[in-house]
Amino acid sequence: MTRHGKNCTAGAVYTYHEKKKDTATSGYGTQNVRLSKDAIKDFDCCCLSLQPCKDPVVTPDGYLYEKEAILEYILHQKKEIARQMKVKEIMAYEKQKNEKKAEMVELSKAAKESKVKNFLDKELSIVSKPLNPFDRKEGDSQPGPSNEDKAKQLPSFWIPSLTPEAKTKVIQKPDKCVYCPMSGRPLKLKDLIPVHFTPVDPGVDRVGLINRQDRYVCTVTRDMLGNSVPCAVLRPSGSVVTLECVEKLIKKDMVDPVNGEKLTDKDIIVLQRGGTGFAGSGIELEAKKSRPVMQA
Repeated sequence: MTRHGKNCTAGAVYTYHEKKKDTATSGYGTQNVRLSKDAIKDFDCCCLSLQPCKDPVVTPDGYLYEKEAILEYILHQKKEIARQMKVKEIMAYEKQKNEKKAEMVELSKAAKESKVKNFLDKELSIVSKPLNPFDRKEGDSQPGPSNEDKAKQLPSFWIPSLTPEAKTKVIQKPDKCVYCPMSGRPLKLKDLIPVHFTPVDPGVDRVGLINRQDRYVCTVTRDMLGNSVPCAVLRPSGSVVTLECVEKLIKKDMVDPVNGEKLTDKDIIVLQRGGTGFAGSGIELEAKKSRPVMQA
């Protein structure tokens, strides 16, 4: 389609190009963008800084972090929790104090009104001629309950705490737990496991290693590691091996090949890796931005 055809608005059909153009400029409708390989982090990059890790640690869920970055994150979260607890406790105390004060004012006002009402009822009930209770005729109704009895039975609806809709408000205590920024699960400092990658060439410095696309290999089989190769971390030694090595070699004896310690299923942590740019890698490659939709 030519440029003139794209800008033509006299057609009888609402084309796909016009719909996309209007969606982008109107601010309505969900936008979808497919991610390329450049938008996906490498398997050895930190989930916070998105840079190759110098001192990597991994969580029990398999998310890799730079040690300095995740420690700074945990410290910041703890400071924020302490600040929120202090602010919330002060605000809750002040709110409770104001509510109690307002309730006492309402109670005192209601007590004064009740005294005035009782006084007026007694004044109006005074008669000059005494009544004989035996002169009541048949069919007369029994005297009903007095206003004082009704006041004892019925709640004072003008007091906030005695209204039918009033419920006891439970002040929730702020959550003191620090959560993983990727998995959303509770994260503690003792859960971080040091990771030791095996470089392709031990003689290359870190700057030269970062500039290379293939940086690390499997500790056991020396296979190249990358986003297209599923790999795992062994908890006792922190070594990184491929899942193929785990299935074919390590799971037979359940022994760490580096230090010889016994392994359990929890000691084998599958490393969360990025995508390869292809849909077959099993990684979500589409980014969505939800915006309000115009209803017809």
